[in-house]
Amino acid sequence: MRNIKIEKAIGKTAGQNEIEVVERKGIGHPDSISDGIAETVSRVLSQTYKEKAGHVLHHNTDEVQITAGESDPKFGGGQIIKPIQILLTGRAANEFTLPNGETHKVGVDTIAIQAAKQFLNDTIINLDVEYGTVVECKIGQGSADLRDVFQRPNDIPSSNDTSFGVGFAPFTETENLVLKTEELLNSKDFKKQYPHVGEDIKVMGLRENDNITLTIAAAFVSKYVDDVDSYINMKHELTDIVEDLAAKTTDLNVETLINTADDETKKDESGYYLTVTGTSAEMGDDGSVGRGNRANGLITPNRPMSMEATSGKNPINHVGKIYNLLSNEITREVVNDVEGVKNIDMIILSQIGKPIDQPKTARAQIQTEDGYTVEDVEEDVTRIIDRWLENITDIKDFMLEGKLRTF
Repeated sequence: MRNIKIEKAIGKTAGQNEIEVVERKGIGHPDSISDGIAETVSRVLSQTYKEKAGHVLHHNTDEVQITAGESDPKFGGGQIIKPIQILLTGRAANEFTLPNGETHKVGVDTIAIQAAKQFLNDTIINLDVEYGTVVECKIGQGSADLRDVFQRPNDIPSSNDTSFGVGFAPFTETENLVLKTEELLNSKDFKKQYPHVGEDIKVMGLRENDNITLTIAAAFVSKYVDDVDSYINMKHELTDIVEDLAAKTTDLNVETLINTADDETKKDESGYYLTVTGTSAEMGDDGSVGRGNRANGLITPNRPMSMEATSGKNPINHVGKIYNLLSNEITREVVNDVEGVKNIDMIILSQIGKPIDQPKTARAQIQTEDGYTVEDVEEDVTRIIDRWLENITDIKDFMLEGKLRTF
């Protein structure tokens, strides 16, 4: 029997509070770039291990550090002065032995650097990866006891740590709006129509009762902006686009503010948020894994949160990754499939060395719809949690297929 606990939620939910704060760092923010590189390297390494060794070998690539470069954006142009420095660190198995005794090497450094560059090419449209970045790999070999865990014949791996993951559902109106705003502005279709909007977009949502303020920092790409008037007109157009999305997403009052640090008294580039590549990593902002969005894509101080970095951790036994992803999947299914559940918060806690499908506790706090009690939904919620835990190794396959977001 798994230690599953279903409780009645005490107090207000995030959406019922007078004040709610929600943030999302877009895919071009230096912290998100770090997350994206870390997860891409982990996924490519996992696929390589599986192809060559038959199973995923030990690795954790969640230590990516970005040191900002220098640039000189100009209306209608600009240039990179100093490339962005990207350091890949962590641990990964660099060899394996087949049952017949043959030992094979894995080119971890080469694989990791190629994966990082491919992520950058796919993500930051205006970044010349070869010219504008320097990618260095310092991934080391893991300790013998950690590597041994991956060689054991058990179907269910043992937890690598005593740690926890959290999830919640459904999203509030503010959370939905913040997420949808960044996803729209960084969608491929949007970029084709509005190439001047870079990928470094941070959306901060503040709800005060029925009023939402969206403060958006959007890096403009200088070669697509001719002058100050063009910049201001483009910013106004972007404001209209966000407010149109807001009107379709929520009935609450929404005010949109974009690039509030701009100084419109300036007649040159110095007063405006211009970049050459579309990311602030080119000229001032550093980045690290785990400093940005949680596994559900948001930063939500009104909600339960885990400080674990999800991106780059191995999908086999690293509960700092698995339990965060699992909690999100469980809570989404519960609110979609269990009648009477209004809100659910989930926490799953591991014990180091114990099977990952047998957590120390898996606790759900439920707020029910009017006319329902926790007892009415307890059996169905427990069944969903138990089924996900029983099939917990599915998370690995979802990750290898790129089906789950980690930031």
